[in-house]
Amino acid sequence: METRVNQIELNGLTFQYRENGDPSAAPLVALHALGKSAESWDQAAVALGEKYRVLALDQRGHAGSARAGTYTFELMCDDLLHFANAMNLEQFTLLGHSMGGTVSYLFSERFPSRIEKLIVVDTPPPFPDKPIEIPSNPPGPLPFDWLVVPSILRQLNDPNPEWWARLKDIIKPTLIIGGGSSHIPQNKLKEVSELIPNCELVTIDHAGHFVHDDNLPAFLAAVKRFLFS
Repeated sequence: METRVNQIELNGLTFQYRENGDPSAAPLVALHALGKSAESWDQAAVALGEKYRVLALDQRGHAGSARAGTYTFELMCDDLLHFANAMNLEQFTLLGHSMGGTVSYLFSERFPSRIEKLIVVDTPPPFPDKPIEIPSNPPGPLPFDWLVVPSILRQLNDPNPEWWARLKDIIKPTLIIGGGSSHIPQNKLKEVSELIPNCELVTIDHAGHFVHDDNLPAFLAAVKRFLFS
């Protein structure tokens, strides 16, 4: 079945999403990384669409979704809630990579009963670390709203400690997939996996941060074992 591209109005903003699989199958919502788009899930979505209705959302400021001008992890979490409600998703599996992974943690902490299973790819929630320099100008034309970058980097530099404190509130089965040789400290993924009550950590060595791009077969093997077993 081909990828279907749709638009939806959420809280006064237009969002674009990509859909794979049988519309009557169990729903799985996928959230992309900063600067990426729902399209980054296309190859994984085709495979997961064999058993799931995969809904990959362009998050605010990205690809076919609205340039809202204001960007925070919390607003993206609200967008996901509006999306789930508009699509009548009472409960769903949530898959998030990098920025989308942080949004997934926050959503699962705030609305644990809405989650069936949670998969986060190569990110912990933001934690205090050496400050990231916030660039003032975009390097050139971009397929997303540049304002997302300074907004999200400011939150990475000054993270809300509650994001870690509430990991214990994520009650549904969780899988964290680490990329091994990634700029993300893999020991932080281990810490997260020990704070979430029902959590498994799988490391795909040498996959790097973009695990599902660089080693799709190993990524799908880990995800399918978690989802289908």
